[in-house]
Amino acid sequence: MDAEAAKLIGAGLATLGFIGPGIGIGLIWAALINTVGRNPGAADAVTTTAWVSFALVEALAIFALVIGLIILFG
Repeated sequence: MDAEAAKLIGAGLATLGFIGPGIGIGLIWAALINTVGRNPGAADAVTTTAWVSFALVEALAIFALVIGLIILFG
C-alpha cells in the first residue's frame, strides 16, 4: 500500500470521531427542550448547563478534526 493511500485512509477513519459528538449534541439539546417544556422555571439553570455540555462535546469533534488533519498533512 502506498503511503499516500494510507494517509487518506487514516484521515478518513479519524473523521469517524464525529459520530459520537453528533449524537451527544443531539441528546443534549433534546434533553434541554424536554426539561424546559416540563419546567419552564428552571430554564436559566438548565440552559447554562446545556451550553457548557455542548462546548465540551464539541471539543471532542474538534479534536477528531485536528487528528484527521495531522494525519492528512503531517
